[in-house]
Amino acid sequence: MGSAAARAGVRLTTLRRVEKASGDIAAAGVAAMAERLSWFARLTAEQRSGVLLVTQTGAGNFAAWLRDPDATPRLTAEAFRSAPLDLARRVTLRQTVELVRIAIEVFEESIPPLGADEEERAALVRGVLRFGREVAFSAATVYASAAEARGAWDARLEALVVDAVVRGEAEATLLSRASALGWDPAAEATVVVGEPPAEEPPEPLHAVRRAAHRAGATVLLGTHGARLVMIAGPGAPLEELSASFGPGAVVTGPAVAGLTAAHRSAAAALAGHRAVRAWPGAPRPVAADDLLPERVLDGDARAVEQLRRDVAAPLREAGGELAATVECYLDVAGVLEAAARRLFVHPNTVRYRLRRVAELTGVHPGEARGALVLRLAIGLDRLHPDRPPR
Repeated sequence: MGSAAARAGVRLTTLRRVEKASGDIAAAGVAAMAERLSWFARLTAEQRSGVLLVTQTGAGNFAAWLRDPDATPRLTAEAFRSAPLDLARRVTLRQTVELVRIAIEVFEESIPPLGADEEERAALVRGVLRFGREVAFSAATVYASAAEARGAWDARLEALVVDAVVRGEAEATLLSRASALGWDPAAEATVVVGEPPAEEPPEPLHAVRRAAHRAGATVLLGTHGARLVMIAGPGAPLEELSASFGPGAVVTGPAVAGLTAAHRSAAAALAGHRAVRAWPGAPRPVAADDLLPERVLDGDARAVEQLRRDVAAPLREAGGELAATVECYLDVAGVLEAAARRLFVHPNTVRYRLRRVAELTGVHPGEARGALVLRLAIGLDRLHPDRPPR
């Protein structure tokens, strides 16, 4: 008995019997898989041949391992390297566990009887159990590596999609990449911008992903400079997700219909995040549309046009009396009776006009933010009387 074979507890003649029987044992294992697993028959011929190849390699490597037990990691990993490259993607980890279990059971039934005596048969049983454990660990390693590679690829793809949205690149590649990530390009999208969580690499966005998963929300995440950019799908709880961002303001862009329009939401959210420092008391999250005055102060031309279009234009088109009433009301610091005297109307008329202003513009001059928005919108409209708002 050779020294390596002696360590395994079997004779060289027994090793040769195991080697000779390895092909039949592998075939018996695959036959048992086909008989006991209903899904095995649904595999393609190429996939079934891949399973057979892995099983044959495993059976052959078991005999080689008996000659050199120190080669366990190399021989068990080699069994899976011999399989077609896409087998791990086609056969799930749960299914692989079932295949390995059946293969080891067949090994346990077929290999020990090849021993010359009870001592050898016991040694072969121990060898099968140890080798089967190593095969299971190798299978887990293969799937872990595949999952890690897939995760890294998805992260790169996700970063490309977010970057394309931020840059306004509504190309076909954007839609195909988003689809590969399971995102519906036609679904409503909202861009949220804030600071990334203060977590250590390698996955600083883990807290945000965990919060999205817990909320059942579909999101795409990426960084833009020092900011975290999140594209949230329809129905995403933005307030809950914002809590997982890092410290500081979180700004939400307007919801848009489809990923190709998400650059508008991203532009508004990024502009709002740049300007939000001018409003220390801003809520978290705060809508970019609620930061129009601050965005105007920051030089955002889109905010100027939005104020003129959504606030000043409805007042102008409704007749000059509404704008005049707002300005008079603000000039007297919101004192209703004083405004009525200046306008030579009844206070109820002033009340009616102010309600009408709120209906047309969505802001009320009696509120501090509303007064700021209205004053700024009317002033901007006066600065450009000959240029219609876009």
